Amino acid sequence: MMKEKVRVKTFKINDIDVTGQSNQTILEVALEHNIKIPTLCYLEGLSCVGSCRMCIVETKGSDKLIPSCTAKIKEGMEVYTSTPRIEHHRKMILSMLFTERTHPCSVCISNGNCELQDQSTVLELDNSKVPYINRKFEIDATHKNFVHDPNRCILCTRCVRVCDEVEGAHAIDLVNSGIDTRIIHDMDEPWVDSQSCTSCGKCVYVCPTGALYEKDISEEESIKKTNIIKELLISRKESCKK
Repeated sequence: MMKEKVRVKTFKINDIDVTGQSNQTILEVALEHNIKIPTLCYLEGLSCVGSCRMCIVETKGSDKLIPSCTAKIKEGMEVYTSTPRIEHHRKMILSMLFTERTHPCSVCISNGNCELQDQSTVLELDNSKVPYINRKFEIDATHKNFVHDPNRCILCTRCVRVCDEVEGAHAIDLVNSGIDTRIIHDMDEPWVDSQSCTSCGKCVYVCPTGALYEKDISEEESIKKTNIIKELLISRKESCKK
């Protein structure tokens, strides 16, 4: 099968003329031009799944809101990243992420260093738009270094993807569906019993909330390790382009 030729395409984002390669997404081009679009499941260097829907945008001529992290650019398209309609839907999406699980920031290990919390500040979400479900899950603190708290998970699958695509351990996956969906290790075993986990910690440091965290570590050291992993992912992405 012949490989599709990459072409340069010109289009507009918020009435600004931009260019990108035909294999790029709207989000990638927007970031290259310093146009901010909120994200939670997206992380540079990992595959894009469009699961959180925070990066939705509008395109002229379409009634649909599309996830910019998976939508490829098209010649002449006109994209809008922040309209009253988009902001309304983002607040609803964020509300559902908060209410599906349990996120009391004041007692969370990631308070002040949480991407979900950051988004609520940016969008000025001071109260939920939907009722709380209060689904409860059992915390897994069996690993000697790490803790898994499913109650704070937003199912972004960053941990699944970094374990699969970078570490190559394939130790993490999803089980069940709907509000019962959760992250598991191997065949739904306690983390300490996982035969596939290498204890590298990559899953912990790409988690945007307090669902995965390291025991007995300072906030400063946690942020440092997170930045190291993110730099590794970006470096890996650049190497793959060559």
